[in-house]
Amino acid sequence: MTLIVGMRYLIVSGGFAWLTRRVRPGLYAGLSPQIRREIGWSLASAAIYGVPAGIVIWGWQERGWTRIYTDAGAYPLWWLPVSVLLYLLAHDAWFYWTHRWMHAPRPFSIAHAVHHASRPPTAWAAMSFHPWEALTGAVVIPTLVFLIPIHVAALGLVLAIMTFMGVTNHMGWEVFPRGLVQGPLGKWLITASHHQQHHERYRGNYGLYFRFWDRLCGTDLGLGAFGDAAAGRGGAGRG
Repeated sequence: MTLIVGMRYLIVSGGFAWLTRRVRPGLYAGLSPQIRREIGWSLASAAIYGVPAGIVIWGWQERGWTRIYTDAGAYPLWWLPVSVLLYLLAHDAWFYWTHRWMHAPRPFSIAHAVHHASRPPTAWAAMSFHPWEALTGAVVIPTLVFLIPIHVAALGLVLAIMTFMGVTNHMGWEVFPRGLVQGPLGKWLITASHHQQHHERYRGNYGLYFRFWDRLCGTDLGLGAFGDAAAGRGGAGRG
């Protein structure tokens, strides 16, 4: 599982880094030492993520401990999208509060400073965590599969969304169209334009998928405009 998580990271982050070079040439210029550090920390995080993932696979296939199911008829079809939404909401809530806690002085200096050392973050920074921070992220989905029933395909979708959002939120430019980011959906969904404000200003925009907790708790800093600025300078913006 560590190998699978590591390969997933290299393929997805590498793919979006390649895309960045094509559509935002020069955006990562001069960041090679930082990118090497991001890859090193991310591969270490992959090893940590792989352990609970391996336990889940073993517990599911060998012991039947989890609530992962393969028979689509075991639950009503409407449960498929509901289960995906529940997983994303639960993950988002956990991420918001642990992330906000990590910005307290002591946990920040011990662990979270590793992630914020990426200035600006790149597509390689999605899993660039200190091991303590990686551990807090690695236990969420493995815990949920023991609590909330989910079809194996729906679980795959959750993991795909988690990976996609983690990478695209750190690329240093906005991959989603302006109509989505600045429209009604953008008021509740987190994209790079929202998350880059966190990396610029630190105190706020703590969510992962949704802006719900930030808006509820008064920590929503709004959207950044780096995408337009970067385009206007031929891709020399920051995230």
